[in-house]
Amino acid sequence: MAVTDETPDLLRPRRKGIYLLPNLFTTGCLFGGFFAVVAAIDKHFDKAGIAIFIAMVCDTLDGRTARLTRTESAFGKEYDSLADMVAFGLAPAIVAYQWGVVRITEYGHSWGRFGWLACFFYAAAGALRLARFNARAATADKRYFEGLPSPSAAAIVAAFVWFCSDWREPRLDGLIAAFVVTASAGALMVSNFGYPSFKQFNLDRRIRFVYMLLVPVVFVAIAVDPPTMLLAMFGTYALSAPVLWIGRRLRRLFRGAPGAGAA
Repeated sequence: MAVTDETPDLLRPRRKGIYLLPNLFTTGCLFGGFFAVVAAIDKHFDKAGIAIFIAMVCDTLDGRTARLTRTESAFGKEYDSLADMVAFGLAPAIVAYQWGVVRITEYGHSWGRFGWLACFFYAAAGALRLARFNARAATADKRYFEGLPSPSAAAIVAAFVWFCSDWREPRLDGLIAAFVVTASAGALMVSNFGYPSFKQFNLDRRIRFVYMLLVPVVFVAIAVDPPTMLLAMFGTYALSAPVLWIGRRLRRLFRGAPGAGAA
């Protein structure tokens, strides 16, 4: 039977092979996660943080490249999900573990268990977050993410450890803060908070010139102090949804209070 443009997709012969360009970026994402683990084992936590952020860039580029070049595929989606689990689920947990658990164990075995449990909770939350995203991808609102995206959660953990790596001997409070941040990032991933996805942002749209000036300002700020600025940026994004949710609840509470509508 001849294959034409009107032939149903199920009857079309399947082409063997994979698309090269988007899967190269996905491989870069996977390599970033792998390198972050190796760097953390070697106690190079600044390099581990940089590797996770490079993985984020590759993860952003693979999807956009696939959509722009019309090379999306089922293989690419599965490969991307597996690479995300390594780079944004497993790698940040191991980086946090390598940085803090050995130090916090010096204050007692109970603190050590708290540390590795917080890291495992983050890794499990990352896996659950990706599974939920894949299961609901067909019906989800593309404008929002349900729960904190795993790359953003990984950015918070990586930036915090990178920021704290300058502390040669962090005290107990600093170590506790690191694991609380790790566990909190994991909890936000599996939460029901809605986060803007920015997928509808159109690069061809005209914007005001003053907005364009913000781009070099942001890049300069990141270049001056990368871990601090990246932690501030992604931390603000992560806290935005819970803060807005609390604000909405408080407004409803005050509006429903007796005498709230009285003149």
